[in-house]
Amino acid sequence: MPGHRLLYYQLPKTVPKRTSRTIKAARKAPARASPAAPSRSYEDWLVHRLKDANEAAAYLEAAMDDGDQGVLMLALRQVARAQGGVAAIARRSQLTREATYRMLSASGNPELKSLTALLAAAGLRLSVKPANGAKGRRRSRKHPVPA
Repeated sequence: MPGHRLLYYQLPKTVPKRTSRTIKAARKAPARASPAAPSRSYEDWLVHRLKDANEAAAYLEAAMDDGDQGVLMLALRQVARAQGGVAAIARRSQLTREATYRMLSASGNPELKSLTALLAAAGLRLSVKPANGAKGRRRSRKHPVPA
């Protein structure tokens, strides 16, 4: 624009950094006397709990109720880890270590024979029960069963 002058001004070399009141208060707060105790790893806690067969059975049942095969394979891996590791479970179930690792991967698809062998090695077994709310069908017997 004609006749328009640009005004320049020089910024100070150090501009104070804006901080909130909370940050200022935290900077002034005294240091804690003792740091918090380190937390325990969740996986270590879980593996310790899964050494109990009842806990392992409930954990696997919850994983099956989820309906996702990857979740079930992860749960089986955790149970195997609690029982001494995948290699130990493979040895006890008379499966190869490699096949057991493949079977317990997130995309694993074990055969029923392999799954039952793995569960037996962990001290568990596969069972079936009626779905919630399902009533059992009773057949009427027109012809009695001979004794």
